[in-house]
Amino acid sequence: MATKLYSEDELKELRALPKRVTNPGARWVEKPGHRQRNFQVVAGDDETAFAIYLRQSVIDDHDFSCGIALLPPGGARLTLARYNGPSHIHGDIEFRAHIHFATVQAIATGKKPESEAEETDRFTTLDGALGCLLEDFRVGGIEQPAPDQGRLQ
Repeated sequence: MATKLYSEDELKELRALPKRVTNPGARWVEKPGHRQRNFQVVAGDDETAFAIYLRQSVIDDHDFSCGIALLPPGGARLTLARYNGPSHIHGDIEFRAHIHFATVQAIATGKKPESEAEETDRFTTLDGALGCLLEDFRVGGIEQPAPDQGRLQ
């Protein structure tokens, strides 16, 4: 299914929309090579659905990802953002935590909507990444993890 062509204003609105987790007690599920936890999320109107996922490698503590996706009725899932650990190289970002955000340009050119990434020092752990995501996307209904300490240079 093709991804809808979203405008910059629509992406900003989706990010700013107050949201809440409806299953805060979601459990970790063991998968080959990693463990995963999935949260169901709704916007204030209870009609706009989102999903938040957490993935953590069982081998490498730096190999993690935390993301949020819009689940439009009858439409293609749209990953709005991914917060990745420093376990890999992404373009010019070498083994540093980074955040992928969906962009109008990536969607319009048929790329992965969240293909672009920016380096960050806001988190160093999966809990820290989740805390940033909850803050950035105005998500409540779940305990906010303590922020990570900044990177020591």
